[in-house]
Amino acid sequence: MAKQKQEMLFGIHACMEAIKQEKQIEKVLIRSGLTGRLYNDLFDLIREQNVDYQFVPAEKMKTYNRKSVQGVITLMSPVAYAELDDVLENQIASGKKGLFLILDRVTDVRNFGAIARSAECAGVDGIIIPFKNSAKITPDSIKTSAGALHKIPVCRVQNLKTTVRRLKSEGIRIVAATEKTETNYTDVDLNLSTAIIMGSEDEGIDESLLRLADEKAMIPILGDISSLNVSVAASLMVYEAIRQRGLK
Repeated sequence: MAKQKQEMLFGIHACMEAIKQEKQIEKVLIRSGLTGRLYNDLFDLIREQNVDYQFVPAEKMKTYNRKSVQGVITLMSPVAYAELDDVLENQIASGKKGLFLILDRVTDVRNFGAIARSAECAGVDGIIIPFKNSAKITPDSIKTSAGALHKIPVCRVQNLKTTVRRLKSEGIRIVAATEKTETNYTDVDLNLSTAIIMGSEDEGIDESLLRLADEKAMIPILGDISSLNVSVAASLMVYEAIRQRGLK
């Protein structure tokens, strides 16, 4: 697969225009210490539209090899994110039992890409990630996904807890993959419309999300290493759902 380059916009005006036109923005990098009326207008717009941003030192700006970027670099998403409403409508229209993945604090782009690859292969209806504290769709994640991120819908949501409650109201069962249970993942009923929550390898799933889960499932660890890579664990969970549903 050819190496992809991430599209970037340079300058305050370009960033503001992209936000106003509701372009797919990954993150806005802002030079630390930036001030002025234009900057204030930009920052108000960023907060108003809940755009992800990060303050970075001037040295990092120089790595982009641009003489003048007005202290602002906008990283654009190479793939459009999907709307959750559209994904749910498409799943219902398909007449099949839904299968979704919710990624809580999975921040490594390569893990994200590997999860997307397995999910697409398994026919998962969509991946749900939060705006903050999550890996994004980047050239690296697309490469690791073997192009799956061009195919599988990825929804970015403001609040995972609110989204989980929404899914439950739509009749989708929530299963949390966690070591905080004695129920083996093969003993959990995945033969219903299901959203599986996967957490980060170091922190797991947020306690508030765990409390919303209809059931918890653990993947047994028989060796000395305490946990699986999250992309491997996600693959096991979605293919267990496929096994239970008898899909071929």
